[in-house]
Amino acid sequence: MRVVFMGTPEFSLAPLTEIFSRGHEIAAVYTRAPKPAGRRGLELTPSPVHAAAEKLGIEVRTPKNFREPETVEAFRALNADVAVVVAYGLILPKSVLEAPKQGCLNLHASLLPRWRGAAPIQRAIMAGDSETGVEVMQMEEGLDTGPIGMTAKLAITENMTAGEAHDQLSALAGELIGRALASLEAGTLTFTPQAEEGVLYAKKIDKAEARVDFTPPAAELHNLVRGLSPFPGAYFEADFGKGLERVKILRTTLTKGSGAPGEILDAAPTVACGSGALKLVEVQRAGRGVVSGEEFARGAKLAPGARKFLA
Repeated sequence: MRVVFMGTPEFSLAPLTEIFSRGHEIAAVYTRAPKPAGRRGLELTPSPVHAAAEKLGIEVRTPKNFREPETVEAFRALNADVAVVVAYGLILPKSVLEAPKQGCLNLHASLLPRWRGAAPIQRAIMAGDSETGVEVMQMEEGLDTGPIGMTAKLAITENMTAGEAHDQLSALAGELIGRALASLEAGTLTFTPQAEEGVLYAKKIDKAEARVDFTPPAAELHNLVRGLSPFPGAYFEADFGKGLERVKILRTTLTKGSGAPGEILDAAPTVACGSGALKLVEVQRAGRGVVSGEEFARGAKLAPGARKFLA
């Protein structure tokens, strides 16, 4: 099939690679424009999809939006059978959605209609969901409202982080779009409208959400930590003798224990929460590398009974 691929971050790489490896003709790749990087912001860094497409010898296009008629016409002129959209980052107007012969297919990382929107992986884990997945959706003008063509599910284990779920879902997305395009080409891909009940929106992660207050239950904080790991990373602030310092918590496990919220219960270190306790498994102090919780406790000279982590 003649395909236009539209995507930007690392999550999109497995689907792009799968489409290419199956021998489909990728007429062009659309991605977000390179962003300033480096200490002074003078270097422009292409998106992961941009870099991958160039290595594959595929034409790359980086329009700022699709408001200009010439941008839409250039897309339409590609004469694609279908467009595949994976975390692209731009709103597509009706004129673009209807340009390919068989429309635009979106790979969305949730079990719709639960977690429509920008941060479905993080929100599913933060909410304590036991399952998520990837779905092939026929795009329409609404936000992730289109009918579903195929689904691949993923169990969310107790200690799975957003980063781990991201990587597994990306691989699933690659496999799924390969099967979906084969079915579409054969004329056997059918679509089912989404359920009207159970709609939830996965809004973007706000920086304020990442700050840990140890007064909620341990299970809630555990979900917060793994939902924000590795980026942006949940964090607390504490004074270890040289002023207030920010510490990211990248991995925790639920454990037994009780005490005042923020109290250090042992050298693991285990920290008491509003109910239950958390063992800090991996942390990162400001300006330093990721270390085990035990190494962090030794370096920070944490003693059981102290209440270093009070928000």
